Amino acid sequence: MSTATEAIRIIPKSPGANDEGQWLEVSMGPQHPSTHGVFRMDVVLDGERIVKLKPVFGYLHRNHEKIAENESYLGSMPYTDRLDYFCSLTNNWAYALAVEKLAGIQVPERAEYIRIITAELTRFQNHACLIGFLTQDMGASGTPLMYAFREREKILDLFESLTGARMMCNYMRFGGCRVDLPAGWIEQARAAVASFPRFLDEFEQLLASNEILMARTQGVGVLSKEFAVNAGVSGPVLRASGVNYDVRKADKYGIYDRFAFKIPLGEHGDTYDRYMVRLLEMRESLKILELALRDIPAGPIVDPKTKIRGFRPKPGEAYAHIEAPKGDLGFYLISDGSSNPYRYRVRPPSLVNLTVLEELCIGHNVADVVVILGSIDIVMGEVDR
Repeated sequence: MSTATEAIRIIPKSPGANDEGQWLEVSMGPQHPSTHGVFRMDVVLDGERIVKLKPVFGYLHRNHEKIAENESYLGSMPYTDRLDYFCSLTNNWAYALAVEKLAGIQVPERAEYIRIITAELTRFQNHACLIGFLTQDMGASGTPLMYAFREREKILDLFESLTGARMMCNYMRFGGCRVDLPAGWIEQARAAVASFPRFLDEFEQLLASNEILMARTQGVGVLSKEFAVNAGVSGPVLRASGVNYDVRKADKYGIYDRFAFKIPLGEHGDTYDRYMVRLLEMRESLKILELALRDIPAGPIVDPKTKIRGFRPKPGEAYAHIEAPKGDLGFYLISDGSSNPYRYRVRPPSLVNLTVLEELCIGHNVADVVVILGSIDIVMGEVDR
């Protein structure tokens, strides 16, 4: 494969190739494709058809895991914001669950509700913006993306009033949450959630039967059920291939077992199914949000037994995972009894899902590559760490 400085290279075809001629190796990136992050793809083309594809990443590597091993347990919480920086609150939750499991910490009921509310708001804004980005990758004007960003602003306003930050929230704490909901927050959240069904109806009417979107996505980037399972893919990418697996149902972390919601599944595993699964998941998130906002109890938002200063879990190990918007996000911790983890490891869904990119792209035209990549939904902060 080419180096970063070799944008285009002509190479001979592999032995046994049917047609005469040569292949063209093209380096797409690292700024492109489509600013999903600092990412590069080395693609080998036969004309415009993809023959080989190699994802090249590491441009955003920040040594996240090793830094955490030299930082206190609590001191690593704001670093988790920088993994999937579009979804900081779910990153916080997954890490908090791992520490709570390691130290045997209980979470008050009100805090559990707050965690679910913030997580489902995060899922909603992630999926809405992903669909906007996907249509932009196809060459659409900014209309779908601006529709999505308009709704995202309502959610970021809620996050800012609750946590003091719009994206890097640093909100979860071991045994609960950092602060309680401010006055009027529940009413503001209910008003926002009540406005989202109309947005989804408009969004679906605008896109779902659009001829260009259907032509660019149906039958494009098909991922079979068997390959998806064997590759360890998770989240909407897995469910679009027809695999009924969602950590919220399988693991029942938090208090998700109190909420009735469906798991949307695709039939074909193509780019269109990955789009549609996310659209349907947003509707299910609204069901959870309506119930959680209705039933949230009063009470403490952090376990009073949890010690912030001098926090030293007993020696042991723990793994906890959640259904983050992009898939199965997990944290593995080993404690040696000191104030910082002996081992800290992240299981990032963006990285694992990205490993199937070549399988999805081979045989398609080069113009389809960016669309297929967009349907996987990656953030490079989580891929590289």
